[in-house]
Amino acid sequence: MIRVPAGRLLLRDEGTRTNWVGAVGDFLLAPFPVTRELYRSVTGEAVVSSAGPLTPITEVSWIDAVRFCNRLSESVGLTPCYAIGDDPDAQDVVCDWDADGYRLPSEAEWEYACRAGTTGVRYGELDEIAWHRENSGGRVHDVGTRKPNAWGLHDMIGNVWEWCWDVYDASVYGPYRVFRGGGAHDLPRGCRASCRRKSHPTFRIDDLGFRLARSV
Repeated sequence: MIRVPAGRLLLRDEGTRTNWVGAVGDFLLAPFPVTRELYRSVTGEAVVSSAGPLTPITEVSWIDAVRFCNRLSESVGLTPCYAIGDDPDAQDVVCDWDADGYRLPSEAEWEYACRAGTTGVRYGELDEIAWHRENSGGRVHDVGTRKPNAWGLHDMIGNVWEWCWDVYDASVYGPYRVFRGGGAHDLPRGCRASCRRKSHPTFRIDDLGFRLARSV
């Protein structure tokens, strides 16, 4: 895990042209998305895919991701962050931000870590930092095979989208959760530090995974 220093950033929703300031405390973030190998080792679930063990886990819902975080935390003796009920929309999931276990990053944490002090569209040249539609061959690739950002974080742009903790806009989309970063099937416009997308917390697709965070 890489320690990310505290800071602030301006977030923007392009659809509504709304801006807001996000404050981020010190936290830890994994240098890569969760791989198929790690996911299988924790859950014991067979992952049916032709992709290799070091590719990011995909076809996982937001609910799958928070359950994984709790299981991984318990397996290494950390306090789970999430209280998870039985609401199919996952609106009863509560995060203890003071717990020392694994969790999803907040949206502000994700973009702040992605930018790593930069202010441009992305933290480097797209082909050097990301697998996207024009260089991926239509498939996800092993993690860590593109250049990292200045803080040592790989694949923040491209390869797979990554679930975040946040609800996108409860007044319009109800329980839909945010995901960030762009994926192997996306054109350059989708592979930007500020690009936001959303779906229901049960949604699964072949270019959407997640990355682990921890509070400090």
